[in-house]
Amino acid sequence: MGGVIPEICVIKLINMNNTNSISGKTVIILGGSAGIGLATAKLAAQEGARVIIASGNQARIDAALQQLPAGSQGYAVDLSKEESIAGFFKTIGAFDHLIYTAGENLSLSPIVEADIEKARSFFNVRYWGAYTAIKYGAPKIKQGGSIVLTSGAAGRRGGASWSAASSICAAMEGLTRSLAIELAPIRVNCIVPGFVKTNLWDYLDSETRETMYANAASALPVKYVAGPEDIALSYIYLLKQPYSTGESLLVDGGHVLI
Repeated sequence: MGGVIPEICVIKLINMNNTNSISGKTVIILGGSAGIGLATAKLAAQEGARVIIASGNQARIDAALQQLPAGSQGYAVDLSKEESIAGFFKTIGAFDHLIYTAGENLSLSPIVEADIEKARSFFNVRYWGAYTAIKYGAPKIKQGGSIVLTSGAAGRRGGASWSAASSICAAMEGLTRSLAIELAPIRVNCIVPGFVKTNLWDYLDSETRETMYANAASALPVKYVAGPEDIALSYIYLLKQPYSTGESLLVDGGHVLI
């Protein structure tokens, strides 16, 4: 061989020295049975992680597990209730990374027409579910582990009828910064997606939804509306980036610029 290291051996050596790999790590994704959460679960599994998903819908969990590798696990957890979240983490051993993507369909309305109880309820899963999951999950995160939360571009660029959604998004980013200090050296970061094609828009009829996507794509600098797979890349990046904490990573196709 004359001292020349074959290319395949170089690649293997690089992989062996890649301390930021998530291969062999345990990744819990709350909200992992659909949309961005499921796309992130698939990508994490492709990178060799052991994936555990949870959501409130057992049928969706069963369907999601059919799309994930053998050994993946799924749990039905009511993410609006503290006792359900606490019970879930009691059954789970130590793990490496916690991702929170859970959320229900938002119905948008002008504030003068708002159903206040309904507006409050939007916080239950999206904000308080994440808050509670961290309370019970953080003590089980291994050294070098992290938490990645989910906000939204509405917290950066509000609009008519978006008051509740914008408030939730801004609250998540504030929580991220605070917990990055409180839970250190556990890293705490947040993904801030823009407009994404997910099941959260299923409350709209198909014609209205497709028109909305087309109008958004035309306005965005990137000229298309992201799918869940586009956003999933950002969650995996933050799991592997050891020098990022307290950050809210905007992935919006340029939405806040227009």
